[in-house]
Amino acid sequence: MTLQMPDALSKHLKTLAFLALAFMVPATTVAELSIARGSAVSGSQQRDNAPEWVYTLRQGDTVASITQTLLSQQTTQQRLLEHNGLASNAKLGAGDTLRIPVNWLKRQPEPARVIAVTGNVQQISGMDGRKLPLSEDSIVRVGDEILSGAGSATIELADGSELRISPNSRLMFNRLTQFGKSGMVDTRLRLQRGEVHTRVRPVIEGGARFEIETPSAVAAVRGTVFAIQATTNGSSVQVTEGVVDFGQPGNTRRIPAGYGASVSTANGGALNIRQLPPAPTMNPLPSVLTQLPAELSWQAGGYPAYRLDIFDQASGTWVQSRDVAGTRFDIAQLDNGRYEIQLAAIDQRGIAGMPGTAELEVDLQAKKPDLTAPADGESVNDDMPEFRWQLNGANEVARVEIAEDDSFRQLVTTSEWAPESQALPSRPLSPGQYYWRVVTEAGGSSVATSEPRKIVVNGTLPPVRIISVNYLDSQVRVFWENIDTATDYRLQLAEEPAFRNIIKEADIADTTAALRLIPGRRYFVRVKALSDGPLASRWGPGRELYLD
Repeated sequence: MTLQMPDALSKHLKTLAFLALAFMVPATTVAELSIARGSAVSGSQQRDNAPEWVYTLRQGDTVASITQTLLSQQTTQQRLLEHNGLASNAKLGAGDTLRIPVNWLKRQPEPARVIAVTGNVQQISGMDGRKLPLSEDSIVRVGDEILSGAGSATIELADGSELRISPNSRLMFNRLTQFGKSGMVDTRLRLQRGEVHTRVRPVIEGGARFEIETPSAVAAVRGTVFAIQATTNGSSVQVTEGVVDFGQPGNTRRIPAGYGASVSTANGGALNIRQLPPAPTMNPLPSVLTQLPAELSWQAGGYPAYRLDIFDQASGTWVQSRDVAGTRFDIAQLDNGRYEIQLAAIDQRGIAGMPGTAELEVDLQAKKPDLTAPADGESVNDDMPEFRWQLNGANEVARVEIAEDDSFRQLVTTSEWAPESQALPSRPLSPGQYYWRVVTEAGGSSVATSEPRKIVVNGTLPPVRIISVNYLDSQVRVFWENIDTATDYRLQLAEEPAFRNIIKEADIADTTAALRLIPGRRYFVRVKALSDGPLASRWGPGRELYLD
C-alpha cells in the first residue's frame, strides 16, 4: 500500500531534507544556510534549482579570492555577485555568506589513501598496469584496481568516507573527483567480485555522489553504512544505516536501513527486497581484558551461523572475520588496544543481518621472568647452551638475549620469540665470557626484562702455524699466522723436536720474532696463541731451523 502526501506537505518535507543536507560540510570550511547580509533573491535565483553550497567568509576572504580558490574558470566574480543579489561594490566581511551552485565549483582528481592492510593485497596501476603490493599509506588514484587475495584493506576517501575491502575481492576506482575545497566528492567504483563494507559521509543531493557498480547492479548512496557483494550469480546489498538506491541501472529502488536487496542474473535482473535478520544480543564482556582467550557469547536466535568481525578502532584494520556456528567464540590473538566487535546473524540464504556491536580493550601486561639456568657465572663446555627460566605472566612470549657486556648495547645473538620457558641461542657461541637475560612481551606493546647473568663458554684456541722463515747472517726471522681471538703468542725454541729441553721461551704480541742462532746447529721452534678469556691453547706444529 502506498500513502500519498499532500503537495504542500511533500514540498515542505523536501525543503527540510535539503536544509539538513546542506549543513553537512567538512570541518575545514564553515558553511550555513543564511543568505549574505544585505542580499536579495533575484529572478535568476528563483529559476535556478541546482543544489547550492553556502560558504561562510573567514578573516581575509574576498570575493576575488573565493572565485579564484573555489570556482571553475568559467565562473566569474561578477556572476557570483549577481547570483547572490549583490552589487559589484558590495562590502563583505568575516561571517557573511555566499551561495554557490555546486556545478560552479572546481573539480579535480583527488586520490584515496590506504589506512590499513592485512595479508596479501595488490594494487594495479591505472597508468601503466603494474601490479604492486598494497601497503599502509599507499595512494589510490583514478583507474587503479585493488585485488585482495587472502587479505583485506581499509581505504579512506577525500571526504573521510571509508571502504573496507573483504578478502577475494576486486575493486576498481573509476572516478575520484573533489569539488574544489568544499570537501564534496564524486566517487564511482566498480566491484567486479567480492565484498565491500562502506561508511559513507552524507552527500548533497545532486551535488556530491557515491556509487558502486557491479556487473549486475548499481548502488547509489546518500550517506550510509552498508555492505555490497558481487558474484557471477548476481549482486546483493545490506543497509545498516541510512538508505541506498539499489538495482539494475535505471531501475533502482530505495533500500532503507534494516533491509537488504539482491539482483540475480538468472531471473532477468528482478529485484528481491527482504528484511535483514535482527542484531544478535551479545552477553556482556569485561570492559578490559587482561588475559586471553576470553569467551564472547550471545543469545540463540535460531540462525544456522553468525558472522563475527573484529576491527581495530585506531587504524580501522580488519583484524578478524569468520563465520561461527553456535553461540560462543573465544577471542584470542589480539594485541593491546581498543577493538570494535560486530556480530550479525546469517540466514538460510547466507545473508548477514543487522550487526550487534560491542567495544572492548585488551591490556595484557608482561612480567619479569625468573632465571633458572645456567647459574650466574657458570662455565659451560657447550657452544649451544640451553637457557631456562620461569614465566610469571599470561599470554607472554619470551626470548634470550646474549651480549658481550651487561649493557646489552650490541647483541651477539638471541633465541626466537616463543611462549616457552627454555631456548637455545640461534647460533653457536664462540668461547668467551658473555651476559644473558630473558625479555618477555605481552600484547605487542608490554615488555619486561630479567636481571642479567654472566656465563662463560669454554673452548680452545686453534693451533698456530708457522708461515715462513727468513735467514740473514746469524739471525733467523720467523713468521706465523694471526689468530683473531688471541691477545699474545708464546714462542718456544728447543734443540730436539719433542721440545723436552726448552732453551728459550718468550711471549710476543706480534706475529713475527727474530732469533739469533749458533751456526752449524739444528733448532726447533713452535708457537701457540694466548688469550685472557677461558680458552685453552694448543701448540702448533714445530718447525726445524738450521743456520750454516
